[in-house]
Amino acid sequence: MARRKPRYLSRLLFLVVPAGLIFLGLAGFRSGPAAVIEIRPTMPGIGKRTPVAISVDEPVRGLSGVRVEVVQGDSVETLAERAYTPRAPWQFWGPRIPREDMVLDIGSETIKGLKEGEATIRVVADRASAWMRRPAPATEELTLTVKLRPPSLQVQSLHTYVSQGGSEAVVYRVGGTAVKDGVRAGEWWFPGYALPGGGERDRFALFSMPYDMLDDSGLQLVAMDDVGNESSASFIDRASTKPIRTDTIRLSDSFMQRVVPAILEQTPEVEDKGDLLQNYLNINGELRQANARTLTALAEASPGKFLWSKTFVPMRNGKVMSAFADRRTYTYDGEPVDQQDHLGFDLASTARAEIQAANDGVVVLARYFGIYGNCVVIDHGYGLLSLYGHLSTISVEEGQSVERYEAIGRSGKTGLAGGDHLHFTMLLRGLAVNPQEWWDGHWINDRLKLKLGAGLPFER
Repeated sequence: MARRKPRYLSRLLFLVVPAGLIFLGLAGFRSGPAAVIEIRPTMPGIGKRTPVAISVDEPVRGLSGVRVEVVQGDSVETLAERAYTPRAPWQFWGPRIPREDMVLDIGSETIKGLKEGEATIRVVADRASAWMRRPAPATEELTLTVKLRPPSLQVQSLHTYVSQGGSEAVVYRVGGTAVKDGVRAGEWWFPGYALPGGGERDRFALFSMPYDMLDDSGLQLVAMDDVGNESSASFIDRASTKPIRTDTIRLSDSFMQRVVPAILEQTPEVEDKGDLLQNYLNINGELRQANARTLTALAEASPGKFLWSKTFVPMRNGKVMSAFADRRTYTYDGEPVDQQDHLGFDLASTARAEIQAANDGVVVLARYFGIYGNCVVIDHGYGLLSLYGHLSTISVEEGQSVERYEAIGRSGKTGLAGGDHLHFTMLLRGLAVNPQEWWDGHWINDRLKLKLGAGLPFER
């Protein structure tokens, strides 16, 4: 007699088979959800080359296809098109591409025939389809203004004579679309400011030819609009250059044993490498660069106004021990171990001599400051700073207004100083410049006052 199948197995098959059929039927309609699309331009419009970030997100079945187009009138330019393999309709796990991020450069340099006016960035994301359903894709659009003409730029001042490591001024006029202007000097940027007493579009910039720039080809007056279109102009009438002076500094254990522990103690962010020479080299290199970055940040926060009105003054009775922009090679046991540029004047008279402010201004730094030891920095406006290093004592506070000749401390040998002296530096936007010009009333009158007129309240 044949055995009968258990009744419960029959009932289970009766339930499973229809459920499977129902699942497959539903899967036939299971398309992916609409992708979430974001279009994020880095500028308020389209210029020659505007980076645009695009994100497409579909985490359920994953992306199926993405297309990026730029539409202007009847013209449609496809900039990117990508295809993907989403999960099958019946899959709830498994591989898929849930998100795509891309950055595309959109502008006249990447799209032939792009014209001024408006253009639309369109992103189309296909949805994962099913057997019985093919839904419409998700679409996102962003319309931006196309700007292809740079702002106008006209040089107004004459007789722009600059020396390597020196400072100068230029007066100019920009068009109404300019949002940024100034002088580019290699890797350095000197921003323009509204010309005091001038017209709405009249500007001026204090700038320098960097001490290590060997000709003036890297000096350009620049104006930019909000989408990166740029006008530039040559404006230097004469540039004076000279070879960089060189010097050799012999390092001794006794010198390093005196300066290194004190700097490490006062500068806890500097790592102790456990070796005297390596600590010195780290201080002379990495800490020097960190100090330079701080000075640049202080200059960037400088107010757009002149805080001084008279000639800058040097240290009283100071004898020049080392001049501006010497390139120093450091040797140890007869071998070269480092090279750095000395960007200031070393001035000395008597030990613990009184140090006076070179001109009116506001103290923006008054503390132990890395390689400079006890240091005072005075802001004179428009990014012009004066620095007084290696002091034994400081007699002013940060935020304090000081006048020319006012005592700010006494000379010393803190920081990387071999003996009692003042390290004096003038800086423009963080770049060390030759202070001899600023000590010369005739130079200030001829190079700055005659160009800026009443905008510079200068008296010799």
